[in-house]
Amino acid sequence: MPVIPRSSYYDKSYRQSEALLRARRPFLVKNALTGVGIFAFAIGVYTFTIRAVSQDEFEDVPVPDAPVQPPHTPKVSPNRSLGST
Repeated sequence: MPVIPRSSYYDKSYRQSEALLRARRPFLVKNALTGVGIFAFAIGVYTFTIRAVSQDEFEDVPVPDAPVQPPHTPKVSPNRSLGST
């Protein structure tokens, strides 16, 4: 059975070691701000789209009249065969 190779940045239970936490610490604030910025942009685009679509009332679109129904033709029973007496 293959064993997952151990990295020097993780301990025996695959938790982050102090070295990895120290290496990532300078980027923590920048990464968090970038994530918040991307999230805010996505929410803004979603909100703009929903508001833009919901304000259209379609009042300027003409509604066509109901289609003209053809005159009713007499119903022919499917059980009758042609030429039978």
